[in-house]
Parts: sequence; structure tokens; C-alpha cells
Amino acid sequence: MNLPQDFVDWARAALGDSFEDFVSSLSSAPSVSVRLNAAKSSEIKDELLSSLPVDCAVPWCPGGYYLQSRPSFTLDPLLHAGAYYVQEASSMIVSHLVRQFVTEPVRFLDLCAAPGGKSTLLLDTLPEGSLLVCNEYVRQRSYILAENITKWGRSNAVVTSCDASSFASLGPVFDAMLVDAPCSGEGMFRKDEVAVSEWSRENVAQCAERQRDILSSAWTALKPGGLMIYSTCTYNEQEDELMVDFIKDTLGAELLPMDIDSSWGITDSGRGLHFYPHKTRGEGLFIAALRKHGELTSAPEVSYVRKTKRKDKAAQSQKVDVEALRWLTSPDGYEVMLHKERFVAIPVAHADFIRRLLPFVNVMSCGVALGAFKGKTFIPDTALALSSELDYNKVSAYEATRQEALAYLHRESLILPPSVPKGYVLITYKGQGLGWVKNIGNRSNNLYPEQWRIRMNIS
Repeated sequence: MNLPQDFVDWARAALGDSFEDFVSSLSSAPSVSVRLNAAKSSEIKDELLSSLPVDCAVPWCPGGYYLQSRPSFTLDPLLHAGAYYVQEASSMIVSHLVRQFVTEPVRFLDLCAAPGGKSTLLLDTLPEGSLLVCNEYVRQRSYILAENITKWGRSNAVVTSCDASSFASLGPVFDAMLVDAPCSGEGMFRKDEVAVSEWSRENVAQCAERQRDILSSAWTALKPGGLMIYSTCTYNEQEDELMVDFIKDTLGAELLPMDIDSSWGITDSGRGLHFYPHKTRGEGLFIAALRKHGELTSAPEVSYVRKTKRKDKAAQSQKVDVEALRWLTSPDGYEVMLHKERFVAIPVAHADFIRRLLPFVNVMSCGVALGAFKGKTFIPDTALALSSELDYNKVSAYEATRQEALAYLHRESLILPPSVPKGYVLITYKGQGLGWVKNIGNRSNNLYPEQWRIRMNIS
């Protein structure tokens, strides 16, 4: 690998005797790892693991597994069903830290969340009753984040797209947050040639300046006594340890000791944990946990203006309450809200806060999207099909073969057996929902989102 000379000089000075091993590791093949969806994979765990080339478990994350090789994930319907997520193993350490520091339900912000690996991990790890707000500033990446959160199937998530200052305007409303800050990407050198070609000392300095701006805004939205997990996929002190010093000394925080097993090969610098590819099985990562000075208190209320709804929409909302809301396993735990022309079921426990977010941040999705009206016809949403809250006993379903499931995900029309009722039918694969078709007898209309469809050859 043709590494920048300035980076080589830094690494040689920083790593000392292990420098040669570090450089050698950057020329080796990156590891492949996946993480199972705790809510969706339990009944098919053994079958799912046998279908993947599993090597061994990721020691710091329940449900995480290293694979011996990289299969064609695109051609596995269970990936599209959200039964598992392809995630870099080092980043799964977030699960370990959250389990160490978060023991009660919280309102959690994942500030730089795309493509969604850490957000889906948080949804599996946070205590029951928590709410996760996952945000991505770059609009195109926010669509990818929203897709992955939808496929994971949880109702206690909100996806937003805005900069950190928008959250600052809310005041201190979050109990905890993860800031996986945009960085120079040194930890991705093994996987991303662009990261190598774009690296420079000037770029590192620019990233550090941007990180300070992001952290300062995010800090305002964190409650006194709240938890911040800060991470980067880079190695240098300027973006890592010195940024921890900035959080401690300028913003005001206590650095928290992190419990790790010595057998994991993680390096504790005294101000954070480093994952080096010559010591751990994964890519480069830095992570630290800090507690904001002050006592944890209830969040102050933020003002908002409730938008008035047209009367016909209100009437339709009552119809949705009767039709689609009853398809959830616990309909009494939700209330219906009209958002971007779709009716969504939001958890009652978090409904007021979700509504209060709307004037301040761009909410891409929230809760469980039930569906939308086209004329007088209510069309169920793909998010409902993928939700772990959907009660399969309350809808018509068709269990597809692997080839039928791939054809559906390719957005082809399926011909269902005569025994399948007409109307909206849930397509499942190995018991996992994929989406809806409208069965009209001689054929069915495929309702899978065009932007999500498989574009590669499936034969």
C-alpha cells in the first residue's frame, strides 16, 4: 500500500516497535462480520447462522459474528428483511459501552448515524422504553439511514436529517448521545483507497476543526450528567485524544473508565480505546466515553406549534385507527400521526417529544409507517411489513421461496396460488416480512419501493 509519507512518519513515531506489524496488516484482507437482529432472528438463528460462513463470535458484542468469507449479501432475502446487518466488528464495541453505562430507559441521539450500523446496534442494546433519534446531515446518506432503520423494524426510532446546531436549539433534551464524528478515515485505509489518496495533515486539521464545531453544538443538547460516546475511524491524536481533552476541559466533562477484556487486543491510551488491525480483528477505531458535568435532570419542555389538519385527513385518520393500527401486536401503545402524507404509529410514551421535534429538525421517518391513502384506498406501507410490531396473525401472508423472494425484491410481479386471498398480502421469507403485494387473482401488483429494489441479476 502506497501510504502518505507524513502518515508513515506519524505511525512510526506513535507505534514504535509494532509499526512494521501495523503497516503489514494494512495489506491484508479486511475481516467480514455481521450482527443479528435481536428481535427478528431469534426463531431462525440456527438456520441463519448455518447459511452464512460463520467463523466465530465477536467477543464484545452479543449477536456479532465474524465470517470466513464474504458471501453475496445482496442475494440473501434475509438481509433485506432486516434479520441481520453487515457491520464492521470494531464499531460493535458501542454495544459493550452502552451496556456498561446505560441501565435505565433514555432518550438517545446518534448524531452522525449513516449508514445505520451503530443505530441498529443501539436499537438492540438500549434498555426497553428508550427512544433513539438517529441523524444524518448529508441528505443522500440520510435516505440510506432511513431505509436501514426501517428494515430493522423498531418503532422507538426517529430518523432526522439536519446539522448539529438544529439539536442545539432544542436545549438539553437528550440523556445520552453517540458522536461518531466525520474524520480523516485513517482506520479505513485497508478498505478504502480514496481515504488513502485524500489523506493529508491539512485534512486532519480541517477534520479536527469540524469535530470541535459538531461537538460544541451537540453538547448543548445533552443534559447535565448525560453520557457522550465519542468515536472516530482514525488513529491520530489530533482527532482522538486531543478531542477528548477538548470535551473534558473546554465543554466540561469527566472521562469514564471503560471495562474491556485484555484478550480482545484493544489498546487503552488512557484517554480512549484504540482498535489497531494488527492487534484486533477489525478496522481502525477510536472511542471514548464521557459524562457531562452536572446532575442528570428532567429535560425542559420545548415549545412547538401543532399544525392543523384538514378535516378529511382527520376523518381518514380515524379510519386508519380502525384498520391498520389493529395490525400491530400492541395497538394501545401507539397513537396515529400524519407525517409527510403517511399515517405513522408512534409510541404513546414518546409521542409528545416526537411532535415537539418537528418544528426544529427535518424528520425523515418515525415510529411505524402504517400507510397512506390513494384516493379512498388505504395502501399499507412497506415499513409496516418490516416492523417487528406487526402481528402476522392479523394479515394475509404468503411464504415465498428463495427465488420468489428475490423476484419480489427485484420488483417483479408474482403469481400467487388461488388459495391466497385477494387484496393486500404480506410476502414473507423464512417467516420474515419483506413487503406487500396487491393480489388481484391472475397476478399481483408489487408494492416494494422502487428505490430499494435489487438491481443486480438474480438468476
